[in-house]
Amino acid sequence: MSPSRQDLTTGPIGSTLLKFSLPVLGGNVLQSLNASVNAIWVGHYLGEAALTATSNANIILFFLLGVVFGVGIATTILVGQSVGRKDIAQARCVVGTGSVFFIVLSVIAAVLGYVFTPAIFVAMGTPIEAQPLAISYLRVIFIALPFMFFFSFVMMALRGAGDSRTPFYFMALSVLLDIVLNPVFIFGVGPLPPLGIAGSALATLIAQLVSLVAMLVFLVKRGHFLLPTRKELSVFKPKPALLRTLVAKGLPMGLQMVVISSSAIVMISLVNTYGTDTTAAYGVASQLWTYVQMPALALGAGVSSMAAQNVGAGLWNRVDRIATVGVGLNLVLTGALAVVLYVFNRHSLGIFLPDGTQAIAIAQHINLIVVWSFVAFGVTIVLFGVVRATGAVYAPLIILFISIWLIRLPVASLLQERFGADAIWWSFPLGAMVSLVLAAGYYRYGGWRNSRMAAGAPEPEKATPVAQAPETGMGMPAAAPAVPRQG
Repeated sequence: MSPSRQDLTTGPIGSTLLKFSLPVLGGNVLQSLNASVNAIWVGHYLGEAALTATSNANIILFFLLGVVFGVGIATTILVGQSVGRKDIAQARCVVGTGSVFFIVLSVIAAVLGYVFTPAIFVAMGTPIEAQPLAISYLRVIFIALPFMFFFSFVMMALRGAGDSRTPFYFMALSVLLDIVLNPVFIFGVGPLPPLGIAGSALATLIAQLVSLVAMLVFLVKRGHFLLPTRKELSVFKPKPALLRTLVAKGLPMGLQMVVISSSAIVMISLVNTYGTDTTAAYGVASQLWTYVQMPALALGAGVSSMAAQNVGAGLWNRVDRIATVGVGLNLVLTGALAVVLYVFNRHSLGIFLPDGTQAIAIAQHINLIVVWSFVAFGVTIVLFGVVRATGAVYAPLIILFISIWLIRLPVASLLQERFGADAIWWSFPLGAMVSLVLAAGYYRYGGWRNSRMAAGAPEPEKATPVAQAPETGMGMPAAAPAVPRQG
């Protein structure tokens, strides 16, 4: 394997997008597989209270990811646009400024999270029997947080440069280490004492740290073009103009994740009121949902990196065709996974929970209502991936806020008296359809093509029609696209 820069501004769009997105999809599969294997160990051997603890803790982790993740996305786009303009010096400056800022933010989040862990779970209404386990688990995760977040940052920067293979290789290493180390630390081996649920978190910490160090050593030895030379170490001194751009554009994108993750905290707080069985069922169903959403997430990352390079190169006709192909691939791939999950609903849930538990029947019911909505939400992910590549970051944030906080959560909360827990489950498809309609309207009629990540970006071609190219690169006629991860 060799770190490479892939030119995403030439060649057939369909095959180029698939070639770039497949390693991203593979990384998503590995991450979900890792989480699922960990859930199997915890659910089968430590009990439903432990599984409830990890479900609550993982939502907190996703929330914290949103605090700093927007800077990583902004870095990806700026790197992509710089590479599209063939300005490698600027790409290195972006990575230098972004990495310092990213590390500082992640350390602050880790320290605050560690201190306030008990208060967080009390505020969430985590079942009392699960709170000690959740605190033990999450505090170790907080120690690992800076390594986890910087690992993600480096991978996003590489993808912005067109290199999706290197992140996949080292994600695979991290997942392999985590899977192997989980039973070792949970149950103890030889002189190592059994650590229970904290051992699962410790395995994650070690796996992330080892993989991060290995990837950095690999990039240095191979002389990746994003790395500065010894004479260019000044790129790690934050540049005020770049920092302003990263904050101004990264904050709204990070807030998109905060909107989703904070709503997930509210949602699981509502679920917690129905007891451990329902919370465990919801946590297991959520594990399966990550698999259904993986193609859309991979395509969203792919179209964002691809569109960013083409925006940097001023190829606006090609940007519209990227959106068309991305939406079509999402409908096919996400739709196929949704069908598979419906067919194997009971069998897939049995992987995580022992037979005869009430949680399995509850989870089956949840899946029947929710799963199809991820096809619609996937379209939104793809289109938002395209529009954010130009620097249009506020409209997606507003759309997500409306669909989640003004539609999904009020429905889930206010209609429980009449419909019980079903109000929570039906709020998912309702919110997904609202986000799709709003995102489709913004993509078709909004002014995202006039947005800029930074000064100096090429202007859009005034005569560019919306998605009117005759060929998408996949043998499909171009069509006006209809229209980011719900959980």
